[in-house]
Amino acid sequence: MSLEQLTERVKTDLSYIAYGGADWVTPVHHPDGHVYDVVIVGGGQSGLGAAFGLLRERVSNILVIDENCKGLEGPWVTYARMMTLRTPKHLTSIDLGIPSLTFRAWWEAQHGQDGWEALDKIPRGEWMKYLRWYRRILQLPVVNDVKLDVIEPLAEGLYRLHIGGAGAPAPALLARKVILATGIQGGGEWHVPPMIANNLPRHLYAHTSEAIDFDSLKGKKVAVLGGGASAFDNANFALTEGVAEAHVFVRRKELPRVNPIRQMETSGMIERFPSLPDADKYAAIRHFFQHNQPPTNDTFERASSWPGFHLHIASPWLDVKAADQGAVVTTPAGSFTFDFLIISTGLLTDPALRPELKLVEQHIARWRDRYKAPEAEASPMIDAHPYLTPGFAYTSRTEEGEKHVYGLFAFNYSALINSGISASALSGMRYGVPKLVSEVADQLFLDHRTENLQHFFAYNEPEFTGVWPKVASAVKAP
Repeated sequence: MSLEQLTERVKTDLSYIAYGGADWVTPVHHPDGHVYDVVIVGGGQSGLGAAFGLLRERVSNILVIDENCKGLEGPWVTYARMMTLRTPKHLTSIDLGIPSLTFRAWWEAQHGQDGWEALDKIPRGEWMKYLRWYRRILQLPVVNDVKLDVIEPLAEGLYRLHIGGAGAPAPALLARKVILATGIQGGGEWHVPPMIANNLPRHLYAHTSEAIDFDSLKGKKVAVLGGGASAFDNANFALTEGVAEAHVFVRRKELPRVNPIRQMETSGMIERFPSLPDADKYAAIRHFFQHNQPPTNDTFERASSWPGFHLHIASPWLDVKAADQGAVVTTPAGSFTFDFLIISTGLLTDPALRPELKLVEQHIARWRDRYKAPEAEASPMIDAHPYLTPGFAYTSRTEEGEKHVYGLFAFNYSALINSGISASALSGMRYGVPKLVSEVADQLFLDHRTENLQHFFAYNEPEFTGVWPKVASAVKAP
């Protein structure tokens, strides 16, 4: 089967499930312009999956916006530096149960079944190509080069999205519901320890989430701070690009070895996680954070095979300062001088860190507002996460604040405590998207509950039109 034939098969499969039926949502009008039922912020895998899910529910007055150029959405061909995805290749995601929409179908259409059997993990670049194909054949309404600046709640139960960028169709968009499908960084910000940010000039370091000019680092010596998968991805990538030495510094006494996601993928923990009581959710994610995600075996082997690779265990950075030759890093084992530092220290999650939420974040409930963990388990990092509904909707700290957050959804990494990895990893996307779409559609329906019920009660269109030739006479009972 060719890719062209697969595309035709997708169209056929979608016709079998009556995809693209008439929209049922009651339209809303506003003097300032068109009102979208849903605006999805983010055109990566989460945003595309959410758009497809809404269209399957016959919610078609939607728009997806993304700040990146077309084809560069998400991290895959920008700052992600792993060679392959870490997710097992057989797990499905945003196909939402349509076999012809799976990555496997797309891969086999080009490489055959033998090619699929020979594939170990999904190459990062090929995943991006698959997403581009997915967007194109589903004709998803994505507009690129549009950046969301701030979400402004309006009195009418709407939101005005102030936007910018070369692709912005207007200074603002009006929406009833807003889905923040903004990926791993969408619930907060990438974290650089103050010891580094306050002591070094900006040209001496970069976070792994940023663009790095590796051409300028050829033949030089770099340090990578962090012991998770991303640290080794970046070390390997740097050495591949011609860096002479890449030193990975890990504060732990040994590398993380257990990846709890693998257990979650087969135990029911991903799909059933939202049903857990709050205490169990809190304890489970605390355990999740304690493990960190280790490098894959192939990534570690590739990185460590380079002559210039150096691993420093039990080596937290005690001090960092600028020097004539670059940056000096001090650890319990001594001081080292590097030309450049790559920071792989993850992120912080808190709605207060998101500029687009600055007008509403004070109303958003956090976990600390809803659950008090035992003192031995309490984690300020977990406590700062937003407390969401099962369908990823923000909740309010107070009844008065409800009108400011009703209709806002966090389908990004900040949903981790409430929903597990169903909005933050491919392993959980197939379970998260339906929950999100169901709650969005429920809100749209209930917003016009009275009107919808009136239409139901008033419905009087005859379906049976047959005429019986003889009418029996009434027979009295004996």
